[in-house]
Amino acid sequence: MGKYIEESKELLALIGGRTNIGAVTHCMTRMRFVLNDENKADIKGIESMSVVKGTFTQAGQFQVIIGNQVSDFYKDFIAVAGVEGVSKAEVKQAAKQNQNIAQRAVTTLAEIFTPLLPAIICGGLILGFRNVIDSIYMFENGTKTLVQISQFWAGIDQFLWLIGEAVFHTGIPVGLCWSVTKKMGGTEMLGIILGLTLTSGQLLNAYGVAGADKIPFWNFGFMKVNMIGYQAQVIPAIFAALSLVYLERFFKKIIPSVVSMIFVPFFSLLLSVIAAHFILGPIGWQIGSVISKVIYAGITGSFRVVFGAIFGTFYAPLVITGLHHMSNAIDTQLAADFGGTGLWPMIALSNIAQGSAVVGMILLQKRNVRAQEVNIPSAISCYLGVTEPAMFGVNLKYKFPFVCGMIGSGIAGIVCTATNTTANTIGVGGLPGILSIQTPYILSFALCMLIAIVIPIALVSIVGQRQLTESQRGFVAELDDNVVPGKEEKPFVTAATPVNVKSVVNGKIISLKDVNDGVFSAGLMGPGVAIEPETEEIVAPCNAKVAVVMEDTGHAVGLTLENGAELLIHVGLDTVYMNKEGFETLVRVDDQVKAGQPLLRFSKEAIKKANHRDCVMVIITDPGLSKDMALNEQGDAFANETTIISMK
Repeated sequence: MGKYIEESKELLALIGGRTNIGAVTHCMTRMRFVLNDENKADIKGIESMSVVKGTFTQAGQFQVIIGNQVSDFYKDFIAVAGVEGVSKAEVKQAAKQNQNIAQRAVTTLAEIFTPLLPAIICGGLILGFRNVIDSIYMFENGTKTLVQISQFWAGIDQFLWLIGEAVFHTGIPVGLCWSVTKKMGGTEMLGIILGLTLTSGQLLNAYGVAGADKIPFWNFGFMKVNMIGYQAQVIPAIFAALSLVYLERFFKKIIPSVVSMIFVPFFSLLLSVIAAHFILGPIGWQIGSVISKVIYAGITGSFRVVFGAIFGTFYAPLVITGLHHMSNAIDTQLAADFGGTGLWPMIALSNIAQGSAVVGMILLQKRNVRAQEVNIPSAISCYLGVTEPAMFGVNLKYKFPFVCGMIGSGIAGIVCTATNTTANTIGVGGLPGILSIQTPYILSFALCMLIAIVIPIALVSIVGQRQLTESQRGFVAELDDNVVPGKEEKPFVTAATPVNVKSVVNGKIISLKDVNDGVFSAGLMGPGVAIEPETEEIVAPCNAKVAVVMEDTGHAVGLTLENGAELLIHVGLDTVYMNKEGFETLVRVDDQVKAGQPLLRFSKEAIKKANHRDCVMVIITDPGLSKDMALNEQGDAFANETTIISMK
């Protein structure tokens, strides 16, 4: 009889029974369900189970966090439930069926835009800096800019436009064509070439169309086609790339494989370029213009304060659903059509408001040491634009801080739209967002930031006096709110064997909150650090016993340390779906390993190709006999040399 039979029966009842399970599998730490009806799941009941560390819903999957014992729990669960486990890929595919058409479209759009965001954000910061030096009259009694009085800064201004132009004029269409073909399994190089034809120097630049006296054209005798470029255009680039992907699929089916290398690329690229410039480009341009004009009218029209109130208030709930990703495309189109976006400032303000709600919790729970371990880093990360730790780890946990943040964001949104505050383009969310705001609106955005900071803090401080118990605020230590009733606690110990956990790979150490994962970043699995790897071999961080190995995926290893602590080494985000491609396991369960001994190997290139992040998480899932630990969250890491976690 399995160890978790009774717990499995309890979980089965709480998720709605066997008939409510569409598919089930597990990864290194979580049970992953596709439920036929998510409303039947008793989330509070599940989270109160002694074996459960939390729950999380993402991309159509209901995830129950168990920890390192999940493999044993999974075996007992499928036996009790009488269901057959499936592969991670099958669960992921089944989860898509749990999403409606809009959710699937938004998920796809998010996956297309995600690889482009670093470039767009970088370009936005550069434009913001150029605004400071060439548009703010702060010299000679406010009559001249820094560029006007300094040849050096004038040269810097001109040079930086080299990057800005590359990002916004060429980078967006080319990047989108590449990303779409990559996402949909097309030939990526053909996507790049297609994107370059949309921004060719032979064409009239899209930004010059409105003021052009004469538009050049191709003359085919029986018809003429305008030679217009699609710089910074989103929808034409996506339409063009989709045509390339489907044409390529079509020709692969009908052209013999012996000559497919020659004719499939030729016909696919030729016809997609023709379609892009003759049909899809003009149509996409008009659709994009209509969308951006409607949004722009909402932001700047007579009822803009109503729009600001609604968008500012409800943007945070959009983040939970994932629908917020569609704003990237809208912001980019607004910047292309109107020279800036009034939507993005409200997004940054929403991040600030949710972070401020956590600051309110910091003040309320100043005596609750364990709560502060989550509150403080969550607030910092939220102010820097990473909202998941704050929202999932704090605000949604208590609910009222989340609502207080929404109220503060809504009021800030009203002021933001009332003052027509505009950003150059997408920037770094949170407090650094002011760097992307256009020069005339910096002061108005600063006022909005103040609103988004003060109101949530004040509301949380007032409401929290009634909503939080004394134990949750830290006044009654015996009733610490982080201890879930019914969960078995470790006996108090007065001594522990010191253990220094060394780095498992060469790379750069980053804070766990910067991983931007709703479970790891929020600390639901436990404290730890992350490493952006430079090498591709994971080694034992200290002497330990191998407790768990993911044989079928190879992406994670669980260790039991000499002080009884349990440690999880997890390579990449969502790499469980790679089905061991690019991973090689070097140890087995119950192996005794020495510090520096290789545990697994992985391919950074394979992870990148699968469109996943390759960061390595090192998590203390159970402190064992340790009473205290210190995390090293910055600097360079060298495998088996740099201490990343000290346990005493």
